[in-house]
Amino acid sequence: MPGEHLAWREALVCGPTPGGLSEDDWRRLRAQHLADEYDLAVHESEQELRRQDEALSKFSEHEEVVLWFEHDLFCQIHLVYLLNWFALRERGQTKLSLICIGAFPGIENFRGLGQLNGEQMASLFGKRHEVTTEEMELGASTWAAYSSDDPRGIVTLLTQDTSALPFLRAALQKHLARFPSRRNGLGQIENRVLELIAGGAAKFGLVFSEFGKAEPIYGLGDAQFMLHLRQLASGPQPLLTISNDNALKDGAEFLGTSFALTDNGESVLKGDVDQVALNGIDTWLGGVHLTGNDAAWRWDEQAGRLRAKS
Repeated sequence: MPGEHLAWREALVCGPTPGGLSEDDWRRLRAQHLADEYDLAVHESEQELRRQDEALSKFSEHEEVVLWFEHDLFCQIHLVYLLNWFALRERGQTKLSLICIGAFPGIENFRGLGQLNGEQMASLFGKRHEVTTEEMELGASTWAAYSSDDPRGIVTLLTQDTSALPFLRAALQKHLARFPSRRNGLGQIENRVLELIAGGAAKFGLVFSEFGKAEPIYGLGDAQFMLHLRQLASGPQPLLTISNDNALKDGAEFLGTSFALTDNGESVLKGDVDQVALNGIDTWLGGVHLTGNDAAWRWDEQAGRLRAKS
C-alpha cells in the first residue's frame, strides 16, 4: 500500500491517562509510565513519543490519513484518543478515513490485523470509509469519559447510542469490569488470571494463550499481560509466586516462567479475602487513580455495573 506508515506505539489501556494536561505534561507522564513498567530509559521513551507526535502533526502534508484499528479494548482506546486528537484540529483538505474490523473471512477466532497476510490486509484498503461526524463526536466524548477521574461518564455514555463505533460498547463494558470486584477486590483480568493458573495453566505461554481465548476483547499484548502478573506477584501479601524474578522485567524470559497461587491467592480467588484490604491498591484505570486500602469504585459482577464503594 502506498504512503507513509506510522505504527501507533503506545498502550493507553494501561497506566495514567488523565485529562486536562498540556501536550508536554502528557508526554512526560506517559514516558515515565512506559519507562517504569517496561524497564526503559525515560528520556528515550519521551523522545520516541515526541517523534510519534511530530509525525502525526504532519498529517496536513498528506491527501489522506487512514486509521487501522481492531475491535478490542486495546485498539478502541487508541482509536478514540486519535479521533479526539483530530477533532481538536482543522484538517483542511486532508481526508480522514477508518478501517476497523472485528472479523475477517476465513480467519477463525479473529484476534486482530496481525493475523492477516499482505494480500488480506490490502483487501481492506478499498473498504475504508471517511470518518463521519458521528464517529468523530463519539470518539471525542468517549476519550473525555475515559480520561476523566469520574468513571460515571463511561456509565452514562453506555446508556446512549454508541452504534457509530460498533465495537466500542463491548470494549467499554470490559473496561469497567477491570475495576475492583465487590466480591474480592480484583478486576476481571486478575480474577481470570488466577482462575486459569489455579486450573493448571501455570506457565506464562499457556496462561497468556488461554486468557486470550477466554477474554479476547481486552486485546492485551504479552508485555501488558505480564504487568498484571507482576502486580499479583508483588505487594506485602502476594497472590502468586513466580519461578523467575528476572521475567518480571525481561521479556525474553516470559515463556519459561511459571506461576502458582499462594494461600492468599487462593483465599482471594474464593472471595474469602479482599485484595484491596489485603494489599492496598495503586493503579490507574483511564483517568481514575485508585489508591489506598478502600477503592472508591467497585465492579458488581452479578449486576454487571459499577458502584461507588459505600
